[in-house]
Order: sequence, then C-alpha cells, then structure tokens
Amino acid sequence: MATPSAVFTQMVSTTMRNSATDVADNVSKHNALLNRLKKKGNIRTLDGGTEIQVPLEYAENQTYQRYGGYDTLNTNASDIITSAKFDWAQIALHVVSSGRELRQNSGKSAMVNLVKSKKANALKTAANNFAVDIYSDASMAYQTNGLANIVQSNGQGTVGGLDAATWAFWRNKFREIPGTDAYTKDTIVGEMNRLWLPLNRGADKPDVIVMSHDFYSVFEASQQQLQRYTDADQAQAGFTGLKYKTADVIFDDNANFATNAEKAYFLNTDYLYIFQHKDAQWTQDDEKRPINQDAIVIPYYWMGNMACSNRSLQGVLLDAA
Repeated sequence: MATPSAVFTQMVSTTMRNSATDVADNVSKHNALLNRLKKKGNIRTLDGGTEIQVPLEYAENQTYQRYGGYDTLNTNASDIITSAKFDWAQIALHVVSSGRELRQNSGKSAMVNLVKSKKANALKTAANNFAVDIYSDASMAYQTNGLANIVQSNGQGTVGGLDAATWAFWRNKFREIPGTDAYTKDTIVGEMNRLWLPLNRGADKPDVIVMSHDFYSVFEASQQQLQRYTDADQAQAGFTGLKYKTADVIFDDNANFATNAEKAYFLNTDYLYIFQHKDAQWTQDDEKRPINQDAIVIPYYWMGNMACSNRSLQGVLLDAA
C-alpha cells in the first residue's frame, strides 16, 4: 500500500503535471501587464546562453541619399545594430508538506483537500510575488529586472548593460508634475498629454498606461462625467480599465514599487518582453526528502528576465512628492 507521502507526491505531480502552463497561466492572468505581453506573444522561451541578448536598432541606415544623374552614391557601411544584455534571474517555489501533516490527512478525501490547498497556495504565491518583481528596480538580491529599472524617473540608468548617459537613444521619457501633490482631476489629463506626444513615433504609441493608486483615482474622477470605456478583453480577464486615447489605463498597486511617489507608466508593449528558459518555466523537479526532516519538498523553478528593446518609446509620469 502506498504511503501518505507517496500518494501526496503522486497527486501533486498529477494535478500540476503541466506546471509550466498551469503556474505561468495563473501568473499572467493575475497581472494586466503580463496578460498583455502574453497576448502579444512577448513572453518568449529561450534554450540557453550566458545572457539574454536583445538586438537593438540604435540608428538609421546612413546610406539614404537623394541624388541626380551621375552623383556618387553612398555605399559606406552603416553601424546600426547593437545589443542589450540581461542576466538570467532565477526563482524557486516549493510545495512542502511535513510527515505529520501527511499522516493526519492520509484519508482519500482529506488528502485531496490538502493537495488542492497546497496547489492553490503555490499558484497564488507565484502570481503575487512575480507581479511585484515586474515592477521592481531590481535592487533586491537576484531579483528580476522590472519596470522601475527599465523606465527610470530621470530617463537615465544602465539597463541591459547600456548606459543611457552615453547612449542618448537608450533614454526613456519622463515628466515630473510640478509642485507637491499638485495634480487634480482637472489637471491630470493635461499632464498626461504632455508626456504622450514625445512617445509617439508614426504608428508607434503607448498601448498600456499602468497607474499607481492616487493617479488612477484622480484620472478616474476626471473621466466620470464622460462615457467610460472598458476594453472587452481586459474586462473578460478580470481587469477593470479606463481608456486614454488609444491606451488602456490600468491600476496596479505595485506600480510605485519601493517608493511613496505616485507613478504612471506609459508603455509601448511591442518592445517589452519576458524571456524564460525552456527548462525552467515554473517547471516541476523531482521530489526532495530532507535528510534531517520528516517532510516532502516538491520544487518548481523559473529562470528568465524582463527585457526591453526600445526605452525611448517608454515613459513615466511622476508626482514630485
């Protein structure tokens, strides 16, 4: 007869067999920005490499030339490509149960409930913590790269190994609202307009604006006398959003990661990615049995990072507080 620990391991493995899909789906469904990146196909799988390398077109082809007759044509080489390089970040998540807990729940129905509880907790933990990480400034040890690092308050910073102080094309846009808590429902749209225009390049423009708490509340108040627009796909995914021009406006309390200052990220998600390793996409490993504990540990691993291929089309609106 199988022991309670063997039954537990088998049930966890069965219910989370497709853990790469199961956990990843839950993580993306839990967060509006990740949900958008997934729909665009910008959550991508790699098979290795010492770093995550993202090619960048940092200049125009210099051979474009207007000419007439026998003018000499410009055939000089154009240096237009460089790369941003992002380190691999790693995350581990464990489904753990003590021998005591397993023996107390050795009955079939009790064991089913225990496994369901452990699975639900693992999914929620992954979703909540990864949502924090994608807005982070990557200042915590081994933390994934996040929006606070990619879209910085002064437009500068070293991102992907490129220093924006040296490479002007690699600076994100920013606008700090003058004064302290000076924005109101009557002025917030005007401030947004001032950041929006520099982020337009032909058909390229922000498609998502992620706001922290107070910014969203004030923007919502500014729209309440008008018709409210809600993106149907976002609504079906469980996210409530407003519309500003062509961009969905979404609230996320992680947007002002590690600071009390209010933020609104103006994002062009065509140039934002989540890269992950094919062998660590919330992937289940074999069960572990600690040699000095009466317990079962079932690990899940993720390895990857958030990356950007164009910072100049990303922006952040800031409260000067």
